[in-house]
Amino acid sequence: MRAALLAAGALPARQAFFSRWAPALTLGALVAALSAAHAHFLSVGNLARIAIASAPALMIALGVTFIVIMGSIDLSMEGTVSASAVLFALAFNALGGSVAGLGGLAVVLALLAGAAAGLVNGLVHVQLRIPSFMASLAMGFVGMGLSVLLTGGDIVRVEDEVFRSLLFLRILGFPLMVYVAALVVLAAWFIQRNTTLGRHFHAVGGGEELAHASGLNVQRVRILGFTLAGVFYAIGAIFAVARGGMAESLTGSNYMFTSVTAVVVGGTSLMGGSGGVWNTVVGVLIVHVIANGMVVLGLPGYLQDGTLGVLIIVAVVLSARRLSHSPVK
Repeated sequence: MRAALLAAGALPARQAFFSRWAPALTLGALVAALSAAHAHFLSVGNLARIAIASAPALMIALGVTFIVIMGSIDLSMEGTVSASAVLFALAFNALGGSVAGLGGLAVVLALLAGAAAGLVNGLVHVQLRIPSFMASLAMGFVGMGLSVLLTGGDIVRVEDEVFRSLLFLRILGFPLMVYVAALVVLAAWFIQRNTTLGRHFHAVGGGEELAHASGLNVQRVRILGFTLAGVFYAIGAIFAVARGGMAESLTGSNYMFTSVTAVVVGGTSLMGGSGGVWNTVVGVLIVHVIANGMVVLGLPGYLQDGTLGVLIIVAVVLSARRLSHSPVK
C-alpha cells in the first residue's frame, strides 16, 4: 500500500517537472536537430539573424506575459505597436531626426503613447466590464486606424545613423539591439519577481475572488497590468523601427500571432497564475528558431505554421495538467 501511494505521488511530480521544463527541452531539441541538419545553423551570423528577428517580438511578448499571468488576454498589440511606431517616427523627424539632439524625446513620447493605449485598454475592459479579448481587439483596431490617419498610408522613414546603430553596431557579432533587449528582459523579470505589482499579477491570475477577498484591488491591478503591457509594446515598436528604418500602419502586423504563441509555447498558462518572463524568452526563441530553421532548410512556410499549431496544443494541455495535477488518462 505504501509503495502504491508513493508511486501515485511520484507520477504528478514527474508530470510537473516535465511540464515545467518542457519548453526548454523543446528549444534544446530544436537547436540540436537543426544544427545537425545544417552545418551553418549555429554560426554567429545565423544566430544574430535569429536574435534580430526575436528582439521586437520579445518586447511585445513580455507585455503579453503580464496580461496572461493575470488570466486575461490582450489582442491590441498590433494596433498599439503600429500607432507607437508611427508616433515615434513622426516625432523623431519633427524634433530634428537625431538621437544626439531632441530626437531622443521621441522615445519618451512613444513610451507614453504605449502606456496611454494600455491604460485606455484596461479602463475599457474593467470599467465597462467587457471581456479582455474583446476590449483589446477593439482597441487594436483603433490603434491601426490611428496609424493610418497619421501617415495617410505612407511610410515614415528614420535614417539617423546613431539610432540605426541599434541594428548596425555589432558587439561580438550581435547587434546592439540584442543587448538592449536583454536589459529590458531583466527589468521585466525584476518587475515580476521583486515588486508588489508583479506579485499582484500572480495573485489575480491564481484566483480573482480569493485576491479580492484578501483586500487586493483587482480592478486597479488589471488596469496597471494593461498599462505596463502598453509600455512594452512601445519598446517593441521602437525596435521594429530601428530594424526596418521606417514606420507605417503595418508595422505591428503579425505580432499578435507571434507574441501570444510565444507566451503559450513558453509555458505561461492561459488560465493565469503561473509562468513568467523566462518562459516567454524561451517561447520567443522556439518560435523564431523554427522560423529560421525552416528558411535555412528550404522548407515551406506552412510546415512552420503547422508545427507551431501543434506546439500550442501541447503547451495548453501541459499547462492544464500542471494546474490540476491530474494523471494522464
